This record gives sequence, C-alpha cells and structure tokens, in this order.
Amino acid sequence: MAEPQPLRLLAQDADDLAVISAALQDAVAKVGDIKFEPKARRLTIAFNRYCWECGGGQRVRTGLQLGGVLAVQARKIRRNAPDAVLEVLALTFEPGEAPGGVVTLSCAGGGDLRATVECVEAVLADVSQPWPTPRTPAHEL
Repeated sequence: MAEPQPLRLLAQDADDLAVISAALQDAVAKVGDIKFEPKARRLTIAFNRYCWECGGGQRVRTGLQLGGVLAVQARKIRRNAPDAVLEVLALTFEPGEAPGGVVTLSCAGGGDLRATVECVEAVLADVSQPWPTPRTPAHEL
C-alpha cells in the first residue's frame, strides 16, 4: 500500500472549508502556536493533526493559514497559557456581508476562535512526515 501524500488543501468557499474541517478533526494545537498578524491580515495556526487517511495511529504537523482576517476573538481559550492544548472539533463558516463572514474553530471543552474574514481564503498544508501516536481519538455516540 502506497504511503499517503502530504495534504495540501485550499478553501475559497464554505464547501471547501468543510473539507479542511474534516482533515482537522481531532487535531491538537498549543495556544502558543496561534499567531494573528493584523497588518498582514493573516491568522496562522500550527497543529498536530491526527492522520485519519494514514490508517490511524499517526499524527502529522500541519499548518492552517487564513487570509483576509479583519479581527480575531477567543472564547474560553486561555491566551495567557501558551502551553494549554486545544483539541479541534470543527472549522465552520458563517456568511456575513458577501463575500465575508466569520470562520470559527470550535474546540473540545466549549472554547472557540472566531476570525472575521473579508472572504474565505484558507490553506492547510502538512509540513512533516507522520509519526506514531499511542492515543487514538475516541468519540461518544
């Protein structure tokens, strides 16, 4: 069986963003790995993504970058705790004044990160080789 190729995904609408959301499900990130650059209108987050397409049991370092970001808000995320870990549930888009809206990164425990964007402009890219992990995400039915 051939090894999976690193993911390289581009989202330009809500449907595209749903694909990135599926890839990010169960990814983890440290609060310190979230960087908002207001002048560049860019939000970048580094994750350890659970590599579902690898057959399970592996994680890969992944970067997500949102462009055209006008503002970022956090709820129930300890911004003063850079080593606090967030676990991703979903990435969604709520339309606003077209083509803009709000991209929300929902996390386990009820926290979320909301980015007001001019339009959907997201890139996800794996930046490492997968490595084994002893922890498999579990979901309640």
